[in-house]
Amino acid sequence: MQFRFDEDQLAMRDAVRAFCADRFDVATIATREGRPAEHATWAGLAELGVLGMLAGDSGVGAVEAAIVFEELGAHLASGPVLWSALAAPFVPGVADGSVRVTGVAVDAQSELAVVVEHADESDAVLVLRDDRLELCRRADFNTATQGSPLDPLTPVTVFASLPAGEVVAEGGEVVRVRRTGEVLGAAMLVGVAQGALDVARAYALEREQFGLPIGSFQAIKHLLADTYVRVELARTATYAAAAILSDPSAGDAGRAAGAAKLLAGEAGVANARTAVQVLGGMGFTWEMLPHYFLKRAFVLEQLFGTAANHAARIGELVGAEVATA
Repeated sequence: MQFRFDEDQLAMRDAVRAFCADRFDVATIATREGRPAEHATWAGLAELGVLGMLAGDSGVGAVEAAIVFEELGAHLASGPVLWSALAAPFVPGVADGSVRVTGVAVDAQSELAVVVEHADESDAVLVLRDDRLELCRRADFNTATQGSPLDPLTPVTVFASLPAGEVVAEGGEVVRVRRTGEVLGAAMLVGVAQGALDVARAYALEREQFGLPIGSFQAIKHLLADTYVRVELARTATYAAAAILSDPSAGDAGRAAGAAKLLAGEAGVANARTAVQVLGGMGFTWEMLPHYFLKRAFVLEQLFGTAANHAARIGELVGAEVATA
């Protein structure tokens, strides 16, 4: 079995990485605060095939999608990219960039105030319920209030309730969307974890104390080693889940996706916190990159189930197996 990326996958990764370095450069991230993704940037994502890659005729599998979303996570991409990609199979115009779709996952009890990311820049909202997928036009929503941003690049709007939407999927298709969201959310968290590690490593090699780079000190080495182990473990689990999503006969897709989201969520948050620590007194200030990675990790960790949710679900599955063994 081949566990390496092939030439086409590497070329896709490099193309998306170059695009992100140009359009989502973290060195100038402050210029993107509180602003929607630019039209030219969104058109570029469509031209690259990112927005339509989950459509049935794209020829792109879950592994390739995970490669792309890891890069988007590492560059802290702006806009509702993940929800738009999930909506592309159901909403005309998403793949070509003419329609932006955000989304929200709700359960049977979530009928009161609902917080929606990127609502003001989106044309529609995809509502993921337990048993169906609904599409609500942005114009159909009731009076809204502006919420406190979840991170500087993720504005939110609070709606008193959700309008009745058009049912665009039910049954197994809803499960597939949820699993795909878990895996691609995990991929973005892997990117965040890697980005935080890169920032901490670069600073540790540059910053000197007592005439030596602080990265030569054992305490810093241990911190960076732990961040490396976390991101590699999460990356392995995420790509394994993506492979199983492409070929369900290879394993339990639900358990694999949950494990990936669990490990990636822990890696994203812990690595970003470590980056804050390595940068020391200025690590927690608004001007430095670690706080962007930490806040984006908090946002993504909540998406499609928290680490605690997935740990509980996996524990139940394991417990059931033991009980029937």
